[in-house]
Order: sequence, then C-alpha cells, then structure tokens
Amino acid sequence: MRNFVQFIISFIYFGFGVAFADHATPNILFFLADDCSYRDLELYGGAAKTPHLNRLAKEGMLFSRCYQSAPMCSPTRHSLYTGLHPVKNGAYPNHARAYENVFSIPHYLKDKGYRVALAGKTHISPLPVFPFEYLEEFADPSDQEVNLVKGWRYPKVYKLLSETAQNKKPFCLFLCSNEPHGPYTKGDPTPYLNVKLSPQQIELHRDSYAKYLAEITYFDGQVGEVLRMVDQLNLRRDTLIFVATEQGSTFPFGKFTCYEIGVASGLIASWPGKIKANSKSDAIVEYVDVVPTILDVVGAAVPDDLDGRSFLPVLRGQKQTHKSYAYSLQTTLGVNGAQQPYGIRTVVDSQFRYIRNLFPENEFSIPLSRNLINETTSKTENDRLFAQRFFKRPKEELFDVIKDPYCQKNLAHNSQYKKDLDRLSKKLSRWMVSQNDKGRITEQEAESRQAEWVKSRKKGSKTP
Repeated sequence: MRNFVQFIISFIYFGFGVAFADHATPNILFFLADDCSYRDLELYGGAAKTPHLNRLAKEGMLFSRCYQSAPMCSPTRHSLYTGLHPVKNGAYPNHARAYENVFSIPHYLKDKGYRVALAGKTHISPLPVFPFEYLEEFADPSDQEVNLVKGWRYPKVYKLLSETAQNKKPFCLFLCSNEPHGPYTKGDPTPYLNVKLSPQQIELHRDSYAKYLAEITYFDGQVGEVLRMVDQLNLRRDTLIFVATEQGSTFPFGKFTCYEIGVASGLIASWPGKIKANSKSDAIVEYVDVVPTILDVVGAAVPDDLDGRSFLPVLRGQKQTHKSYAYSLQTTLGVNGAQQPYGIRTVVDSQFRYIRNLFPENEFSIPLSRNLINETTSKTENDRLFAQRFFKRPKEELFDVIKDPYCQKNLAHNSQYKKDLDRLSKKLSRWMVSQNDKGRITEQEAESRQAEWVKSRKKGSKTP
C-alpha cells in the first residue's frame, strides 16, 4: 500500500514537471500597466471593470501578495528586467540608469534562441544593458489607430507574433502600457462618476478618480486585443502569460510612497494545462523574481547573484509559500520638482509592513504632496489632516497590512507590537547592507545615477 501511495505521489509530482517540460521553450507574454493601484481592479474588490483580466485569472492563478522594488516606474522596470533590486543594479532614483555591467532578460533568453521584444513604455537605460527588440507601439495608441489590412490596433505586435508562430521560434514579449498613468484621457469615465472612493482619495478627487478607473478598463482592452491575436494564431496553449499592475496610482499614499498600496502589485499568471485554473496564491513574490522564474520555466540556468528566486513551484501548485519578506525603497531626489531628500526603506512579511523614513526632519515635498496641501487648505479638518499625514511623517511606521491594507493606523509606538517592529527593523537593516545601501548617503548621491538624457536636460536648463 505504501509503495502504491508513493507511486501516486511521484506520478502527480513528475506529471506536473513533465507538463512544463513538454514545452521547454514556451512563449512568454508579460503585460505591465502603469501607475495602477491593484485594489482598484474588480479582481481585488475595486470598481474598475476588467473582463479580460477576469478571464485570465479564471484560466490561471491570481496573486494577492506581489511586490515591487520601488513605487516609481524607472526603478521598478530596471528591477523587473534584471532580477536585481534598485541600489544593487544602480537604478534607484527616478529616470535612472543601471550599471553598465548588469545583465537583463534579453541577454539570458537570446542564448536560448528566443526573440525578446518590448512594446510600449521603456523608461530604462542604458540600451546595451537592455538589448530588447523595441516596438514603438502599444504604449499610447488612439482608439482609431487601426491597421486596415489586419484589423489590429497594434499591427507591429501582431506581425511579431505571427512571424514567430510561422518560424516556430519562441518569443518573450513585454507589453508595457502608459495606462492608467496620468493625464487621464482614455476610456469612458461615465460608469465611475458615483463609485465609492477608496481610502486613497478624498471628495475633491472624485472626477479624477472616475477618469483613472476608465483608464484601467482601457488597459484591460489593450490586454484583450493581444489575447485575441494569441488565440487567432493558436499560440495560447504554448504561451505563459503574466499581467502586472505596477506601483500604486498617483493619488496620495500610492506612487512615490512605500505604503502597501504604493509597492504592492496585482499579478495574474495563466498557462492552460500548466497552471491550475481559477487558483489563488497568497505567496509573497517580488518583481525581482520574474527573471529567475522565466529562466526556470525555459530551462535556462539562473545566475546565483540575482536577488530574485524562481516561484515556478508556486505556479505548478507544488508550494504554497515562496518568500518570508519583500523589500522596497523610495528615492525622492530625481522626482520632477522634488525639493528635499526623503529616502524611504521598507520590508513586509505575512502580516506587517515596517517603514523607515531616512529624513524624518524633512517634508515629503514633491509636486503631488505640495498640491494636496494647497488644495485642502480651505477644506474640512479631515481633509487637512489627510494631507498633513501625507506631507510629514515620523521616523518609523508599522502597519498591519492584513487588517489595514491602506496603512492608515501607525502601530510603531504601540508596545504590543514592539517585537514585530524590532524584528522587521533588523531584517531591513541587513537587507540594506546586502544591497550596499548606505541610507542617507545613498539618497544624497541619487542624482548621479540618473540617465544621461536627464543630466543633459538639467545642464541645458536655465532654471537653477
């Protein structure tokens, strides 16, 4: 009897392994939104309608605890493509550049015979570190931008998919939208004018919130357009698809902050026959885990020096957990209009998020926060307190992200949680050492790691 049970266990285990091994060179599609608070999607209980994402989630796995290295576009994308956190790869301010000796996903996959491309928003530098095939499409097309021959809004994407299908050459394609990044001009906001505001907003944001939600639905339509291509070309069963929402929106306590809504991301993974349909995972995964996961899927060696680890066993259903902690950082120097350094470091575990503000004596002074202060001056007392909490912060913050996902109640000075605060503080300090992150010193050197085009623009500017 015991031998029979062992046989069944082995069959199940290796059966899953064979299911993945049968497609040692699967296609990879990775969709990335832009400035999208994941909890605003209906998949996560939000108001934005996303029928195509809903379909993918039903066909695959929905993650509830995915995190990125920074709540800004440029550091996030550098980490996503390299498997290294921002200070280690060199790209930790906004509009950043990686160190010239860093490798990224195109280097690894081209050696496996892949056609590796990026369509849409880039925000990465320098080009030799990111040798994608770049398609100037998908980021910001108009609704009328239709190829009259094929009937697609994204003919270059369709051409790449059809060519690889005909040539039997696997592809890895990152499709990077500009939505729902502001200004909010796409989609129909009408259905969202009277929805309940999330804790990120106050009443004065209502119209902007409706337009922002409309852009999430627009992004969902972009995903749907490419999924129709995949289906038409009969590529679906051979294609592993990811959709990620990037950092939080530019409403307060999202983008540019290390609160939960700022650095948490929605994530869907779908691959018919390989990933169990309609499955969910609360495993802690990070954007830096994407590169090693893809390499693991295609049977390539995963470099030992990456910060990320493959979560393929989670996708297979062989493991329920992945990491115990996820780490992120924020650098204000380099943000357009930032007036003072306000470096932030954070770590999250299964329940708590610990935040360390490196310059608590300063104000969180970026255009978004200053505008909020000005806008709420003549508003209610609650609105003014909302703005002040965003503008001025203590040295340490601690939040129960399960009970308080919008990080509204700081537990740092509650003695009941001192052990959790001390434990997470030590974890964060060790991580910073492992990244060669010197805290305040690293923050003050941030602008030296900006891309060359930013430096040229500053030199040519007449404004001090």
